[in-house]
Amino acid sequence: MIWVIGLILLYILSCIRIIKEYERAVIFRLGRVLKEPKGPGIFFIVRPLDKLVKVSLRTITLDVPPQDIITNDNVSVKVNAVIYYRVIDPIKAITEIENFDFATSQISQTTLRSIVGEVTLDDLLSKRDKINSSLQEIIDKQTDPWGIKVSIVEVKHVDLPSEMQRAMARQAEAERERRAKIIAAEGEFQAADKLKQAAATIADHPMALQMRYLQTLVELSSEKSSTIVFPLPIEILKGFVKEK
Repeated sequence: MIWVIGLILLYILSCIRIIKEYERAVIFRLGRVLKEPKGPGIFFIVRPLDKLVKVSLRTITLDVPPQDIITNDNVSVKVNAVIYYRVIDPIKAITEIENFDFATSQISQTTLRSIVGEVTLDDLLSKRDKINSSLQEIIDKQTDPWGIKVSIVEVKHVDLPSEMQRAMARQAEAERERRAKIIAAEGEFQAADKLKQAAATIADHPMALQMRYLQTLVELSSEKSSTIVFPLPIEILKGFVKEK
């Protein structure tokens, strides 16, 4: 009796399973999957009739390796990305696909090559958010039958050929020079406009020119060692000349 009781206790203990909060257990009973996954917490299975497969519900980070891609404007680049996804239906993730991690990685690589191959290099560098959104939408749609939810897709790095990097550096330098010339031309235009306004003001008010003479004299006389000779405006002598 003791041996029988001991064997029964051992059998019961072997049927006890504990699943963590972030896990679910897909149970196959005689080859047929149960309708609902088990967990979290403690539960019993019927050995050897039941087979248990654990599935993690936590978000998984998938690093997509660099892909050699030719963009729409015939530029060869290497692009890699990172994908964040999680299992939302454990039964589908086990029964609909053999290895959902490997399958998600493969579909991510092919989608990355397809999307990047449809855009130009300028769009790839400047419209990163739009490309990320397109990748996320397409990959999520393709993995939905497997019970996988793709939440975020980010293009991490775009590796350009060395000759393309030099060409882009020359283009950026030329753009900076163009902007500098435009700014300098705008400054000259504004300065010329101000000089025009000043000339018009002096023409309307001749005494303004005399005041400018006196101001210039004050500025030049600050140097004590300087000898200054300047023409005396004839208007100053009019008060001393007797009119006939």
